[in-house]
Formats: sequence, C-alpha cells, structure tokens
Amino acid sequence: MTATLVTLLILGTFAAGVLYGVRRLSGMSSKQKKQFLKKTLNSVFIWLEDRNLLSRTPAFDHGYLRTYPDLKRLEDGYAVIREECLGLLEIKDKLTDMKEMGGSYTQAGIHTAKWKTFMFKSGEFVEPNCQLCPKTAELLRGIPGVYTAFFSVLDPHQHVVPHWGYYKGFVRYHLGVLIPKNNEDHSCYLRVNGDPHDNALRDPSLVEKGEVYYWHDGEGIVFDDNYLHEAENRSDEVRVVMWIDLVRPMPFLIQAFNRLCLWVVHRDSSVKRIRENALVTP
Repeated sequence: MTATLVTLLILGTFAAGVLYGVRRLSGMSSKQKKQFLKKTLNSVFIWLEDRNLLSRTPAFDHGYLRTYPDLKRLEDGYAVIREECLGLLEIKDKLTDMKEMGGSYTQAGIHTAKWKTFMFKSGEFVEPNCQLCPKTAELLRGIPGVYTAFFSVLDPHQHVVPHWGYYKGFVRYHLGVLIPKNNEDHSCYLRVNGDPHDNALRDPSLVEKGEVYYWHDGEGIVFDDNYLHEAENRSDEVRVVMWIDLVRPMPFLIQAFNRLCLWVVHRDSSVKRIRENALVTP
C-alpha cells in the first residue's frame, strides 16, 4: 500500500470523525467547544507531526513572504492602514474588549490585560466595521487564506501572560501599525518558545527560554501561537498591531481536512457571537 493511499485512508477516517463531531458541536457549551478544539482537533495535527506527515512550524517565520506573498500588499499599504487606525483611536473607548472576542476559545488569564480590538473578519467580514476603515478592509479582501483579522490595541504597561493558542491549523501574522517610538527602546515585544519538549511540559515559566521579536512600524512577522508565547507593552503609549490568522501551509490531503475543520468551526454560533460582539458604533 502506497504512502499516499495510507495518508488518504487516515485522513478519510479523521474527516468522518469531524463530520460526526459536527452533530456533537451544536450541543456543546462554550467551554466544551474550547476543549474540543484544543484537544481533539489539535491532537490530529500533533499525531501527523510526530509521524513526519506534517512539518513542524518554527516559532517565527521571517521568510513568510515566500509562502504568503500577498501580505506584501498590507505592508505596502501601511501608511493607509496607520491613518485609518489613528482615526479609530479617537473612539478607543468604544472598541471591543479582547475578552469579548475569544472568551470561548482562549485562556482566561490573558483577558486580565487592558486590551481592545477592532474586528475586520472572523470567518466572515464584519461589514459595518469595514465601512469605518474601508481602505484597510479592501487590502484585507485581497489576501487569500485570512480567517481572522483585527487591530489589536494593547494599553501601556500591559502584559499578555504566557499561554498557548487554540488551533494548530492556523499560523498568525502581525503587522506593526502603531509601535511606540518604533520600539527603539525595545519596550514592546513578543516572545515564543517553539521547543516541542518544553511545550509538552505545559509549564508557562518556560516562555523565558523563547525567542523574542520586537515589532516595528510597517513590518510584519509570522509566528505559531500554538507554542507557548507572551506579549508585553512596557511603554507609556498604546501599541497597535494588525492581527491575522492564516491557513497553515500543509500537504493537499491534510489541508483538505484542515479546511473541513475550519468550515465547521466558523459556522458555529459562538463565532457568530464574536462577530456580533465586535460591532463598533462611532
């Protein structure tokens, strides 16, 4: 039996399991859905990685434009994005708290930070919000593989504590939009520990062994948020990055499984509530 056929049979079994899970998902609480995503689906990707059927991702991918060349459109349009973002900050108090965006899927501890969001897309575009930043929204519409996109607005002297992401079918992109003093003093950083052994221990203190990235205005980075990571704004000013969840690069058959999972998740009522909570009224 060829390796391709074996992989096809395996993924066919997984896909059948996902379809079975669709029926279960509708009857789950938010907490149960979170556990389903973090344990059941992610265990599939870990199983594939352990058997070299799926390449492990690095903590940071500095050569991301080879895989996601369309992200250059955002970076080329940085001036427009910055201008529209500055306009939004005039109504910063009306922006949505991060805890209203991902409380069903992310770890509660990260929501203690003073952290606002402006959502462009969560599975589907949030059209009323897009009308407030039309040029930025238009740039985002031209980038394939985007499932989530928003401005992440972190207040001064705030720490997003070490934690793990929720779904291994994504990688995350950050574009520096408003970085205090362009980070000349290294006051704003993202730290990721991509060591599989360290991550298996589930010890948040091991984030200290991670690689550090300092945001800069108009510059982007792709990283895997499913590894242990943290972020901090030590400055006296607001820090804003464009946050995008992108489909992770995978072989064709595995990607088909990934797309099926995403199709199911983004039609769930909890994601619809995220879009509803994200609406901003000027």
